Amino acid sequence: MTSSTTADHGVALTERAISSVEADPLRLVLGHNRFAGPWLVEGRARPVPAAALASLTLPGGRALSPSLRRWLAFDSGFLRRSGWFGPADGADGGLVLTPRPLGEIARAEFGDGWGQAFDPLSERFAECFLLPGGSDSRRVLAVGEPDDYGEHPVLALDIDDLPCIELMYPGLDVYLADTAGVITVPGEGYSAAAGDARYAARMRAHARNHLAGELSEDFTRW
Repeated sequence: MTSSTTADHGVALTERAISSVEADPLRLVLGHNRFAGPWLVEGRARPVPAAALASLTLPGGRALSPSLRRWLAFDSGFLRRSGWFGPADGADGGLVLTPRPLGEIARAEFGDGWGQAFDPLSERFAECFLLPGGSDSRRVLAVGEPDDYGEHPVLALDIDDLPCIELMYPGLDVYLADTAGVITVPGEGYSAAAGDARYAARMRAHARNHLAGELSEDFTRW
């Protein structure tokens, strides 16, 4: 297992992901799925203006995570394509983040038949954002109690055999870095990061805060 350094977390790790994207901005986000598109459309970053970013918060006034704030200062287009923003609510053209309950995302992605299985989790995971990832599965950033780095967990949603959610990344920082190829998380399965010395403590914290101490939760459709 790899020992942890400050370069493996938060803004420092996000900077590494940004450098990787800048080196090859037209690279596909998902090599196995061209429909996810390139990291930067037309190879051009679309940063959130500093004034708008300074006032941008999550619904309810919760602060943006450090990695999200740094990424938006670099580019907003990547997350816009996944439906993170709604129409500006004022003449100043400011951005509005538009999270959705977990069940709503699941229904939109899997259809009502499978998606309804996730409805009971919508109260617990009321503010979620879709991220590119998976083929039959999906990746969702779930806003809630942050870890010691101020980051929110990324969950995998799966409907293979039984519908389930599983803790996959301890934050947007690690998601970006892994997806951009900056880091490699050893091991198999969605929760491989829990066995990585760099991220084990953060994964355990999110498991306690969001999944009753477990890394995953299985449930039936009925």
